[in-house]
Amino acid sequence: MNLTKEQFGVTPEGEKVQLYSLTNERGLEMKITNYGGIITSIGVPDRGGRVADVVLGHDTLEGYLYRSRYFGALIGRYANRIARGTFSLNGTAHSLTQNNRENHLHGGLKGFDKVVWKAKEVNGPGVLGLELSYFSKDREGGYPGNLQVRVTYTINEVNELRIEYLATTDKDTIVNLTNHSYFNLLGAGTILDHEVMINADAFTPIRDGLIPTGEIRSVRNTPMDFFRPTSIGARINENYEQLKVPGGYDHNFVLRKGAESLTKAAKAYERTTGRMLEVFTTQPGMQFYSGNFLDGSIAGKHGRAYVKHSGCCFETQHFPDSPNQPSFPSTVLKPNEQYRHTTVFKFSVA
Repeated sequence: MNLTKEQFGVTPEGEKVQLYSLTNERGLEMKITNYGGIITSIGVPDRGGRVADVVLGHDTLEGYLYRSRYFGALIGRYANRIARGTFSLNGTAHSLTQNNRENHLHGGLKGFDKVVWKAKEVNGPGVLGLELSYFSKDREGGYPGNLQVRVTYTINEVNELRIEYLATTDKDTIVNLTNHSYFNLLGAGTILDHEVMINADAFTPIRDGLIPTGEIRSVRNTPMDFFRPTSIGARINENYEQLKVPGGYDHNFVLRKGAESLTKAAKAYERTTGRMLEVFTTQPGMQFYSGNFLDGSIAGKHGRAYVKHSGCCFETQHFPDSPNQPSFPSTVLKPNEQYRHTTVFKFSVA
């Protein structure tokens, strides 16, 4: 396995940004920049050995600075939405930046996806990767507590990308981190023919603004049921109110957890190439997003216009708006605790 580094540009604030390339002997080619912890590309072979880039993104730093939809980004302090940008903790109300109409989305106007992280090479038995660290100051984005964050990306020789998240705080706060890569296993076109399995019996329905209602609803007998592999486009246009709100899939699925700490959350398969993606996580939920808000206005790599459904996301996470939903699993982190979770993306062919 091999890791190389090159300059990727300079931010408007004058901070130099690097691009790191990781490769193994089985055809996996991955690139990460320390700006936003962004995965800029993942090249994987098809059943004939032909390598294609299976994630959306940009060729230059400028694309991520000005034309991004969180492509490949490391999301925090809180992934997904918080209603009205407010929450109460220990009896104190906290106001966050509102960047998604009246709601707070993916850490606000300057979340973890828009900062330069410190990077350090990781080289261990059978693994190669990058450790990214960032110190988020008390009240940054409106969040309480100084938060020290460390996220480690590693690859191995069985074409697994492992992401390990770790955070500590000096005050009670809330934390919910994820990665926002858009996958397209064909490397072109849309993801509507991808067959997807989601290991979930239930999901959290949403209302206007894509905020959870607080209900946990069974997927049975609805277009939300992906327990058996089903193409994304098979039911996406059905007359079902939950699909109408976001114009497709953009929902948190309540994962069926096994006895192990790391369990399978999802699987995607692209029949033409044979490429398969399996997602494993320690998190209780996963946001499945079918790229509904892509509209062709963004030109990505090689000038490709990202039209609706050009990519899909498997965002392993805690539930959206958990700080305002007492029935959801807690996202509170205390000074004597560690926030820690792991997600694995495994690539193969079938």
